[in-house]
Amino acid sequence: MLSQNKQVLYGLEEVPQNLLLNPGSKVPQKSHFGIPFLSQIHINGGASGISMYDIFQESSTDINSRIRDKIFEMNDKDFFTINQQLAIIDFGWLANSEIYFSGGMYQELDFISYFPRDFAILAWEGNQNYLDYEFDLGEVSTAGELLTVFHFGANKKVNDNLILGVRAKVYSSLIQFQSINNTGTFTTRESTNGINIYEHELRNIDMSVQTSGYASLRDAGGSSEVINEILGRSFFGGNLGLGFDFGATYDIGKYWTVSGSVLDLGMVFHTNGVENYESKGDHTINGIELIFPSIEDGESAIPYFSNVVEEFENQVGVDTLQTQYTQLRPVKLNAAVEYRLGSGRGGACDCYNMSGAVETNQAVGLQVFSVLRPKGPQLAGTLFYYRRVWDFLSAKATYTVDTYSASNLGLGMVADLGKFNFYLTADNLLRYGNIAKAKSVSLQLGFNIKINQE
Repeated sequence: MLSQNKQVLYGLEEVPQNLLLNPGSKVPQKSHFGIPFLSQIHINGGASGISMYDIFQESSTDINSRIRDKIFEMNDKDFFTINQQLAIIDFGWLANSEIYFSGGMYQELDFISYFPRDFAILAWEGNQNYLDYEFDLGEVSTAGELLTVFHFGANKKVNDNLILGVRAKVYSSLIQFQSINNTGTFTTRESTNGINIYEHELRNIDMSVQTSGYASLRDAGGSSEVINEILGRSFFGGNLGLGFDFGATYDIGKYWTVSGSVLDLGMVFHTNGVENYESKGDHTINGIELIFPSIEDGESAIPYFSNVVEEFENQVGVDTLQTQYTQLRPVKLNAAVEYRLGSGRGGACDCYNMSGAVETNQAVGLQVFSVLRPKGPQLAGTLFYYRRVWDFLSAKATYTVDTYSASNLGLGMVADLGKFNFYLTADNLLRYGNIAKAKSVSLQLGFNIKINQE
């Protein structure tokens, strides 16, 4: 499962938080109120090219050999991700039997780091066997953020076949960092100046790290001051941004439905607490010609290391800047096609039943997902089967192919017990016998008070 891809939850109408994945989804309830801090708990982590089992399994192969094999097997497009979301407040209501308004506030942590293959080889193997090889330092690419999101949306049935939805978001960034679009090479070759055997070249270096909110936390006086600073940023006290979600659902005939959404089309403007680090230029290290001072004359030792550092700073250097920057949010796309089959839903709410459309207790379909990341979009495709088991219980099973694996099975269950709504979804179920073999793990659950239409 790719970070932020909630393929089990997408299109699961019985869950009010489905509107966060498609603001234009069908809405079966008259109103809902999420239990504070419990209406959506989501956590996902993974690595596209490696699992814990690959390294720490019981094997006759030495662990160092397993690490080395994985370093050479992975490439710079492989990545490590963590995504976590916690809904603090979530609510919605149907106004004038036409528009369903919904809003709330959630906290999100999102991190991605691509595997810097050349840098890993250099760190693990050294450069002795790689003379004249240009190690690509531009493979370093990472980004992370912690923010709160305030959102409010509207969902409207335009006609008998079409539902449209939009959601506005205000981002309040607590802390953010990114090091992307880096360039530069490191090369070792035989020296021609006679000072040393080898010389080391840094060429076309243009590397940077942008941070927001880090410097003030680093300089905070203690843990209580850090907590107060973070809490202050959570409620519009951080660097602010604006974004939008758009979604739609369209019924085609009696049994077919298509839907889609664009999420987090927006940006955050980092203007406060900004501290950036940049390194640009070329540099060649020709080695050190050791000159030993005379003990009799009382000469002091030459500060070789300080001289090397000073020379590097003069030619390349690391500059600290307070330049403001704008960060684009990772735009996410969802699209799905669904075919309904089986018998009618019986007593199930059919509040969005459209002219000619048939609401049944089963459905099969296909969903695709994409999220825009620093090195391009990451894609996933999902086949799903939905079943309303009883009037109060629904289930959805998924099979997903993504960058992590081609054998990702997921399952979601939704229960409506009176006005109490509970849901639980998980994926990579085949790996739960030995979780170390899973390249990704995802879990979502939530509790709501939900009032369906009569």
